[in-house]
Amino acid sequence: MILAAGYGKRLRPLTETTPKPLLPVSGKPMLQHHIERLSALGVTELVVNTSWLAEQIEDYFGDGHRFGVSIRWSREQQPLETGGGIANALPLLGNEPFLLINGDVWTDFPLRLIRDKKLEANTDGWLLLVENPDHNPQGDFALHDHQVTYEGSPKYTFAGISLLRPQLFPAHPMAEPCFPLRDILRPAINANRIGGEVYTGDWCDVGTVERYQKINQQLK
Repeated sequence: MILAAGYGKRLRPLTETTPKPLLPVSGKPMLQHHIERLSALGVTELVVNTSWLAEQIEDYFGDGHRFGVSIRWSREQQPLETGGGIANALPLLGNEPFLLINGDVWTDFPLRLIRDKKLEANTDGWLLLVENPDHNPQGDFALHDHQVTYEGSPKYTFAGISLLRPQLFPAHPMAEPCFPLRDILRPAINANRIGGEVYTGDWCDVGTVERYQKINQQLK
């Protein structure tokens, strides 16, 4: 699943008429880079959530055929945040662990490593972590024996790439349909059921105008 439903508020005015997933990076939409990388790995069954200016995104990519994939769209009337967006798309995701990618991250991390990863029976998810960028100096999580934890140091930043079991999400709808993924991860992390790994290569959260301009300069 690729998360592509946000308003892109921090990228305004660029996103006032163009949805963030369609903003070009190195000559093509950000979302297209993810789709082409996944297609090249043989990951061809995709779910993408949309909301803000959804028609533009869905019209551009269609059913995914010209990119070598099959896309099922999970339309949200309003953005449901990361956790709510996944919960809304669960009927499309099946019962097996799924790869989750934030649509606004840029990285050279080899996704084949996740494609080939198997979750242990006592593990409900796996998170890719990176060294803390300037905009998140305190980090999000620590690692202890390859288990994600809130305690200890050093702290790392969640890279927006993970492998999750759908069973992480409650069988019944949450009281509030709009919620972050961290609300779902917290009890599993506290139960030592979330693994992780640190990646030290290129990674960027293309979430602001400044970082968007920087990544385009870098990739010229």
